[in-house]
Amino acid sequence: MSRAQLTRTGILRMALGGGAGDPLLPAEGGEGRQAPFVLRALRIAVVVCLYWFTSIAMVFLNKYLLDSPSLRLDAPLFVTFFQCALTAALCLGLSLGAACGSSCPSLPTLRLDPKVSRSVLPLSAVFIGMVTSNNLCLKYVGVAFYNVGRSLTTVFNVLLSYLLLKQTTSLYALLACGVIIGGFWLGVDQEGAEGTLSWTGIFFGILASLCVSLNAIYTKKVLPVVDGSIWRLTFYNNVNACVLFFPLMMLLGEFRTLYHFDKLGSPSFWGVMTLGGVFGFAIGYVTGLQIKFTSPLTHNVSGTAKACAQTVLAVIYFEETKSFLWWTSNLMVLGGSFAYTWVKGLEMRKVQEDPNVKSSERNETDFCCSLWKIWTTV
Repeated sequence: MSRAQLTRTGILRMALGGGAGDPLLPAEGGEGRQAPFVLRALRIAVVVCLYWFTSIAMVFLNKYLLDSPSLRLDAPLFVTFFQCALTAALCLGLSLGAACGSSCPSLPTLRLDPKVSRSVLPLSAVFIGMVTSNNLCLKYVGVAFYNVGRSLTTVFNVLLSYLLLKQTTSLYALLACGVIIGGFWLGVDQEGAEGTLSWTGIFFGILASLCVSLNAIYTKKVLPVVDGSIWRLTFYNNVNACVLFFPLMMLLGEFRTLYHFDKLGSPSFWGVMTLGGVFGFAIGYVTGLQIKFTSPLTHNVSGTAKACAQTVLAVIYFEETKSFLWWTSNLMVLGGSFAYTWVKGLEMRKVQEDPNVKSSERNETDFCCSLWKIWTTV
């Protein structure tokens, strides 16, 4: 497939719909054939539960690796580097397995092309900012406040869509963003009132929100370079990230920290590190599964509900006591996110059904909104 043949619709289908660019996702049934309702409902329930379990487990595992009093490892870049290296290794391993005749023969062959790697480099820089700031936010704030701390992704998405893509946003969507901003500031205020506020964590949460929005925009621009294959993009992104992390770890003295780390030779430590990396790799797959078996809109609603469950679990697990206004801030963020998703879903449907709208505009709207739904709910 040549790059010139890749339309936005084709790229989106490959990235999200289980096509040639997403070979690990199961194929749809034959034309006109549909599984019984009970079987379809059970399949959707299993996929949603798998997404919830993987996403929540990944957050709790990362919190342990980044800020556990029993572990005492102050090397957040190394933790992120290891997860990126493991993801690249898993991508390569699956590709080699497919070449040897595994059950996923359509998985693209992965080889490191320096020219492609250089083309992906700008996205990789944003990707590093996204995963690192996400982990640093989690390091400095509690799991219960984590979703509020990085809740401004939607706001940055609207802002950058206007500044970079010249796309305007409806009044109802802007009102939903206002609710999110109000919930964010109320949450910050309540964290300060309870004496648990970390301005460092808030800074990295805002930075993570910005990088998530930038990542969606740059992903759209870079996908044609890898022939629309989300797996090739994942491989190149993580390989580039591993190379770029080395000077950063050296600059921040993390190699010295690792040298003096007393659990560096512990099998249990490396077991948890590996498990965290596997969950980090798996979240991309289960996200694709959930979108495939439901819809991008349902996936976003599921992500919002998952964030609510994650907050409640964190409060119970860490035995925290939160005020009424603290819970109100969480509900405002979740409610605003849900309202924005609902409004954008209605707008997308209206654009798709309007015969006066050009096909290219439909594809543009569909592509941008779908990428946003992926990155804001992981």
